[in-house]
Amino acid sequence: MKKMLITGAAGQIGSELTLKLRKRYGEKNVIATDIKYEDDEVAQAGPFHILDVTDGEKLSELVRDYQVDTIIHLAALLSVNAETQPLNAWNLNMGGLMNGLEVAREHSCKFFTPSSIGAFGPSTVKQETPQVTTQRPTTMYGVSKVASELLCDYYHERFDVDTRGLRYPGLISYLTPPGGGTTDYAIEMIDKAVKDQQYTSYIAAGTFLDMMYMPDAITATIDLLEADSARLKNRNAYNITAMSIDPEMLAAAIRSHIPDFTLHYNVDPHRQSIAESWPDHIDTSAAKAEFGFRPQYDLERMTADMIDNLDGKGE
Repeated sequence: MKKMLITGAAGQIGSELTLKLRKRYGEKNVIATDIKYEDDEVAQAGPFHILDVTDGEKLSELVRDYQVDTIIHLAALLSVNAETQPLNAWNLNMGGLMNGLEVAREHSCKFFTPSSIGAFGPSTVKQETPQVTTQRPTTMYGVSKVASELLCDYYHERFDVDTRGLRYPGLISYLTPPGGGTTDYAIEMIDKAVKDQQYTSYIAAGTFLDMMYMPDAITATIDLLEADSARLKNRNAYNITAMSIDPEMLAAAIRSHIPDFTLHYNVDPHRQSIAESWPDHIDTSAAKAEFGFRPQYDLERMTADMIDNLDGKGE
């Protein structure tokens, strides 16, 4: 990779991935784009452009003008927000994806876009969910992610586009606020523990979901982008995760640092139903075998680092 363009660069993943790639490849070689402008390091420390990913012509112009060889397409509406506006979610998630794939085909670019554990549904095996299994999601977000996996497979097989992707679990980060995902309770809980020593969870006790600390997600993304294409068999939707936890497990980890932390519940039926439709724990053996996926943060290490940084003690 020499020149990369990132859509959704101001989002939870994009903001951290952009900075990491700029350190690795040079600030001028990573072009950040988003539909909005944020006066932050992502916009100021390297090339930045306002871009609506449903505008395929503008995307193509940027790729041509900067001689981009890799497109990292992150722009999307997440699970909870997508359910409140399903038509907008479909138009953004699928329209933006199609534009990205077409531009990648036209300009011979490598193309990365994430999928999610949201691509699974109630009929999917919940424990050790295989890499290839039944996918019948019951949310618009999940439907769009299954379609995106299939479209990326299609563009690779039909047009030889070098497409790649990961099924992200819930991602936990102290740098960016929650973005409308079902798993965001984990970020909110740690943040509220530091600030208020209490939190009211919208997800019920005993609801297990896969999670990962953002540094591991960024590392996995770069590892897949840099992997030898010949090693990639699944290619577009690798299962990755670092831990399967429920709210009580996270609360216990928090109490080892903040003993007076109290956890309450006010379960949101809508978000709870989404969480219950997803697997408890997915199998990551394909990612380990094909591009060396190895997460470094478990629940205890992640919680400690989150609390240190939110409390101003981190590096």
